[in-house]
Amino acid sequence: MKQKTIIILFGLLFSLSLTLSAQKIYDPSLNAKDQITNAVSKAKKERKQVLIQVGGNWCPWCIKMHKYLHAEAELTKLLEDNFVFIEVNYSKENKNLDVLAELGYPQRFGFPVMLVLNDNGERIHTQSTGYLENGSTYDFEKVKSFLYNWRTDALNPMNYK
Repeated sequence: MKQKTIIILFGLLFSLSLTLSAQKIYDPSLNAKDQITNAVSKAKKERKQVLIQVGGNWCPWCIKMHKYLHAEAELTKLLEDNFVFIEVNYSKENKNLDVLAELGYPQRFGFPVMLVLNDNGERIHTQSTGYLENGSTYDFEKVKSFLYNWRTDALNPMNYK
């Protein structure tokens, strides 16, 4: 009986480790400066903002945010319609410190951290995702409000005359 229990536990741990290692959202081999340059170029063509999520595969909340943005249909639509979304790695393999310095040291807020750039590549907002949480998950209304209020159209002064 003990041997059977040990085999089952080993199988569960092996499955869990495979699941966790398969969740490679952040790529430490990517050049963050190139990622941002490409995103800004695309945003300019599409008249969108750039939304950067900085984090790492080591960070459970970073993985949660990635999944949350892509699991909630209304949030996914807001994201796709209004932003060029990229995920910039921060890990021991590549901290991207030069790029983060240019972006105002957003890592000071913890991870993940969100940055909004306009279509000229200027940082217009840095968002601690701690304010978007609700207990052990993200709060739908808070995340929706964040995305809605930082879209290009929301910042158009003509909409407020």
